[in-house]
Amino acid sequence: MAAASAAARMLPDGGADDEERWLAEGIAGVQQNAFYMHRALDSNNLKDALKYSAQMLSELRTSRLSPHKYYELYMRAFDEMRKLEMFFREETRRGSCSVVDLYELVQHAGNVLPRLYLLCTVGSVYIKSKEAPAKDVLKDLVEMCRGIQHPLRGLFLRSYLSQISRDKLPDIGSEYEGDAESINDAVEFVLQNFIEMNKLWVRMQHQGPVREKEKRGKERNELRDLVGKNLHVLSQIEGVDLDMYKETVLPRILEQVVNCKDDLAQFYLMDCIIQVFPDEYHLQTLETLLSAFPQLQPSVDIKTVLSQLMDRLSNYAASSPEVLPEFLQVEAFAKFSNAIGKVIEAQPDMPVVGAVTLYVSLLTFTLRVHPDRLDYVDQVLGACVKKLSGKAKLEDSRATKQIVALLSAPLEKYSNIVTALELSNYPRVMDYLDNATTKVMAVVIIQSIMKNTTCISTSDKIEALFDLIKGLIKDMDDGDQDDELDEEDFKEEQNSVARLIHMLHNDDHEEMLKILCTVQKHILLGGPKRLTFTVPSLVFSALKLVRRLQGQDGDVTGEDVPATPKKIFQILHQTIEALSCVPSPELALRLYLQCAEASNDCDLEPVAYEFFTQAFILYEEEIADSKAQITAIHLIIGTLQRMNIFGVENRDTLTHKTTGYSAKLLKKPDQCRAVYACSHLFWTDDQDGIMDGERVLLCLKRALRIANAAQQMANATRGSSGSVTLFIEILNKYLYFFEKGIPQITNTVIQDLIELIRTEKQSDNAVVDPSTEAFFSSTLRYIEFQKQKGGSIGEKYEQIKASS
Repeated sequence: MAAASAAARMLPDGGADDEERWLAEGIAGVQQNAFYMHRALDSNNLKDALKYSAQMLSELRTSRLSPHKYYELYMRAFDEMRKLEMFFREETRRGSCSVVDLYELVQHAGNVLPRLYLLCTVGSVYIKSKEAPAKDVLKDLVEMCRGIQHPLRGLFLRSYLSQISRDKLPDIGSEYEGDAESINDAVEFVLQNFIEMNKLWVRMQHQGPVREKEKRGKERNELRDLVGKNLHVLSQIEGVDLDMYKETVLPRILEQVVNCKDDLAQFYLMDCIIQVFPDEYHLQTLETLLSAFPQLQPSVDIKTVLSQLMDRLSNYAASSPEVLPEFLQVEAFAKFSNAIGKVIEAQPDMPVVGAVTLYVSLLTFTLRVHPDRLDYVDQVLGACVKKLSGKAKLEDSRATKQIVALLSAPLEKYSNIVTALELSNYPRVMDYLDNATTKVMAVVIIQSIMKNTTCISTSDKIEALFDLIKGLIKDMDDGDQDDELDEEDFKEEQNSVARLIHMLHNDDHEEMLKILCTVQKHILLGGPKRLTFTVPSLVFSALKLVRRLQGQDGDVTGEDVPATPKKIFQILHQTIEALSCVPSPELALRLYLQCAEASNDCDLEPVAYEFFTQAFILYEEEIADSKAQITAIHLIIGTLQRMNIFGVENRDTLTHKTTGYSAKLLKKPDQCRAVYACSHLFWTDDQDGIMDGERVLLCLKRALRIANAAQQMANATRGSSGSVTLFIEILNKYLYFFEKGIPQITNTVIQDLIELIRTEKQSDNAVVDPSTEAFFSSTLRYIEFQKQKGGSIGEKYEQIKASS
């Protein structure tokens, strides 16, 4: 039989079916006896009413139901007991039976559980009648309920007692208020009932086989509100002022919480205390409340409860700014900080994520209650560093997430990275992040700067900032190479660093130079892959400073010299030179040319010549791709054309080199275009600009020869003379210089070129290209348009016959 019973318990479905059957039998017993009880009540038969009510309540003596099913049965009986209570009240009002006699009579019930339910019901009527002090009746009832020590039955019995007595406590302003001591009696009653209920609740965990421990934990969790309601009742008693709460209520509750040594009970009850009692009470009893935390079981989720307490108090401070002095008066921060330290010390096995979560809550509390106390914020970060000391970089993703929350909180609060830079422990906390998260945090910092347009204006702060974002500006030590990173992510990260460099500014020239030197020091250590993103930003930031310093000069020897353009150009030369290790010659050439143009504006001819020299060296030695060469030569031509500080010798040297490089490009069409572009180097519109018509004509004639050679080569290789586009482009250059008034460019030269183009177009092996036709037609229309203008321009064009 025992074996069969054990087998039945092992089958979940069978067990559930049995329990449903037992519940149905219990409900049927309650309903049947309730029917006879109602009939007795209707006939005013007190004796039968007590008999059937006791039999009905006997159904609650079962031990076979789970808490959830037992609750269903209890509620059926509870509804019937309310009717019985109304009958008792009516009987005593009519005088059929005195309440004292009734109180004695129900104590003759055969079984303890029905007897105590009946006693509580009559006790409610007794208190209502006021024939005895409420405190005496309540004391009697709470003591007698000790007769039930079965955890489940005892819990529901005491819950019934709490339910029927909650509106009959001798509280201030209550109709049952007695002498001055009656408040103490009310509090004592609720506390005693709470303590006994908690003991019963805890005992449930230790009954039954070990294999069902988890199941019992779930069942206990369902019953927790029965215990917690007592604390809610306590919080509603008007007579419980701050003094009583501080001296009596809180110490008694905490004593029970600590002594029960049950993790589920401790977590729930600490949470209840925080939720049901007023915030001002918590603030004034902070030390007492916090002293209990280190005494809780190691398995209790202390971080959640403590975090809730800090959140509540910080919300309290935010909603009522006038209470802030109280926080300072009670030294709330110091007490929380001390309590967290003790909790961590008392639980050496606490996971890192738990400790860091506590510090996140403390920091949030500090930022909301004491936002002006940076020393408090740094103290929290320092405590976190102390906890993490001796450990390697965090690998727990949850702990890492909390560290990021810890570091992000000051940024969100102050909206200013400069404030975070004043926190000495901020970078020390970041050191414990893994490389990937360090990068994420660095991006968060840069985004904060961008969002709030924060101006970081001293080299010291830049140094501290670059230490924080080092994950983005250099390779980390563990060999986590950037090629493993998604290329798009890497570009986005480096672009954010580049944007950051543009935001660094100081109106003081000396300090701005220090900032640039600091940035240079860091980015040159960043590895070749990053330089193409960061060097241009640094160069253009430095050139902005050069523009501000235009016209200034000075000795540039030594380190501690005033900020001068020469000094900055030296730094720029070193910085751009670093791109040679990438290699990125096209970018370096562009930057050299930018610096050359800035040197021109500062009237520094030797510096400008040096930058051009470096650009030419790059062109000769590093740029091998033909397309890159075309782009580079046109950049050189454009920049050189804008230069106006070179003497005759230097300019001749540079223009000679440029035209030489142009004529040596790989493809003839590219040579042609580069050579005719060089014509602009010999004629500028500036007042003091160079105007050498002979050399302009020489360039254009040379371009014509190259175009002609390109035609012949096309004819030899493809059997056709190719397009005449190059001739038309050269014609447009002739027209440009013709209008500028260069005497060597005559209308006869232009007319001859037009006829040459027509002849080439009409040759038997010419290629018909619609775009070329349109280009030539447009050029001829332009000539006609200029003729029709009249005036000096019209006269110049009059001799040219555009129409065929």
